[in-house]
Amino acid sequence: MGAGHAHKLYREGRSPVHALPPHCKIAAVFCFVLVVVSTPREAVWAFGVYAVLLGGVAAVARIPAGYLLKRLLIEIPFVAFAVLMPFIAEGPRVAVLGMSLSESGLWSAWNILAKGTLGVAASVLLASTTELRALLLGLQRLRMPSLLVQIASFMIRYGDVISDEMRRMRIARQSRGFEARGVRHWGVLATSAGALFIRSYERGERVHLAMVSRGYTGTMPVIDDVTASRAQWTYAAALPLAALAVCLTGWMLV
Repeated sequence: MGAGHAHKLYREGRSPVHALPPHCKIAAVFCFVLVVVSTPREAVWAFGVYAVLLGGVAAVARIPAGYLLKRLLIEIPFVAFAVLMPFIAEGPRVAVLGMSLSESGLWSAWNILAKGTLGVAASVLLASTTELRALLLGLQRLRMPSLLVQIASFMIRYGDVISDEMRRMRIARQSRGFEARGVRHWGVLATSAGALFIRSYERGERVHLAMVSRGYTGTMPVIDDVTASRAQWTYAAALPLAALAVCLTGWMLV
């Protein structure tokens, strides 16, 4: 993890949120999501307050609303599932715009949409203000199992290598006049996928042997030791603590 690795979600900036240590931001987002999930679905107003809190973080981090909304499109499959719930769920029915919908299905759909959207938005903000390398260092600092951190690190490092290999294979097929136009061409694509798997596996073996020959014993050396001051922890805790106050209020009012 010695070299930096930029990713498409990251938006370079010099805001106070960008400057926070990565493990502080990871812990804050994790606690925020836990609080959101724990909020009763009947406290509709609470989710509006959570959205305002995330909007405040985005404003401090100088993340444009359009940038954030565009990356929320990743949850469209879950939205489609939630939209179907009022039609397929059982229980008492209510009339909405001339349609007979399940009352429990409506509440379930709202629960999924509200909590899922807030969770995805918080994750997007984390990714937009933290580089991948810093995220891995933050996970390591939070004592996440070393093997999982290493797997994530290698996945990030060699994802682009595999993508480039796929691109070269596609260009090679096109240079020979191949174009996938139907089911009868699936065999060629399957053969290419098998070749890509074998090449990736062999590359992984070579990388592992090179690491072992250089003294790798199952753990990666920590090059940058990221620390956080009490003030930085307090600053990062502002979001989950505010959300916790909203959650407790929601439970009292329900």
